[in-house]
Amino acid sequence: MSPDDTQEQTVQGFVTVTTAGQLFGLGLDRVRDVFVPQGLSAVPLAPPEVAGLLNLRGRIVTALDLRRRLGLPPRDSGKPMIAVGIEDRGELYGLIADRAGDVLWLKASSFENNPVNLDPRWAQVCAGVYRLDGDIMVVLDIDKVLDFSQFGAAAA
Repeated sequence: MSPDDTQEQTVQGFVTVTTAGQLFGLGLDRVRDVFVPQGLSAVPLAPPEVAGLLNLRGRIVTALDLRRRLGLPPRDSGKPMIAVGIEDRGELYGLIADRAGDVLWLKASSFENNPVNLDPRWAQVCAGVYRLDGDIMVVLDIDKVLDFSQFGAAAA
């Protein structure tokens, strides 16, 4: 079996979310929970991407707003939202999105690099794309999304 055959057979799971009408994929291996964020407390002097802190089953979760992180317009007040729980280096984060989607299992051979016309703010945090039936799923690089040294760059 050649390396190309192995890649053709390799599949990866993604939890999908929609934010501002765009479909995003988060690697299933990094996702712990999908939940409705409640009781969000503001954090003074935090970067604008930090929506606040919340309590999830006794653990403090830093909530990050994907809209702000990606330079998208703010969510209308009162609109529903979901959070995808990600653990990174012992800390728990909730990536705030508009809607949760499905879990998709996609072939590695269908993965494409970021398009050349992708907004530079998105290119910083996107690993690549999958073309789906009539849609494009942008795969978020979770490590880059959580890179606090890049916070505020989307607004620039």
